[in-house]
Amino acid sequence: MSTTLPGDGRPFEAPARAPAPLPARNHLPPSRQRRSPRPGQLARRRILVGLAKRLLPALALALLAVVVFWPEIEGNEDRSRVSFRRSAQPRAESLRVLSPRYQDVDEMSRPYTVTARVAQQLGAEQILDLEAPRADMVLTDGGWVHISADTGRYDRPRHHLDLAGDVTVHHDNGMRFRTPEAAVEIEAGTASGDAPVSAQGPFGTIEAEGFRLKERGAVVIFTGRAHAVLEGGPE
Repeated sequence: MSTTLPGDGRPFEAPARAPAPLPARNHLPPSRQRRSPRPGQLARRRILVGLAKRLLPALALALLAVVVFWPEIEGNEDRSRVSFRRSAQPRAESLRVLSPRYQDVDEMSRPYTVTARVAQQLGAEQILDLEAPRADMVLTDGGWVHISADTGRYDRPRHHLDLAGDVTVHHDNGMRFRTPEAAVEIEAGTASGDAPVSAQGPFGTIEAEGFRLKERGAVVIFTGRAHAVLEGGPE
């Protein structure tokens, strides 16, 4: 702001007026005076915190147990029950193998072999249902016996073979006989059957009610009523 003084005519600028100071605010005194906790108080707080860390999980487990076993306590077991069951390992119900081959040796280190067109194992036991089974046994003198059939069942732990359907036994000495069914103890080198059997070889022909093959084919016994036709001799 400027004004002109009379006399010399020069303008005169009046000094700016300073702003009025704000009135001082009245602060309320604190409700209570803050004090730092004493060592004893800090120790008690630490004890309470430690107890809380241990008691809270225990209370949670107790509450869970009450919820789980409450029906048992009330006597109503069918309404709510929590059970834990161990699941069984998955197991194949059936195992089917094409062209299986089982080889082993007996107590005298003589080899034998069991083959088939198809083998099927049911369950966990090592019992195999065979289609077109074949069994080959080597004799002590180097000879062999070959047995075949339409179907069979092979018990591997017992080395036992049950055959059925056109059972045919071939011996390397030229003997061959046929029967509807037979049982073979492969490791022992024996075979037997109680069904009618017919045999032929260099000696002629024999028909009987059963047979016993022993000593891996070295001895053959025909059982029951037998009829033999010997080559070069009377009936």
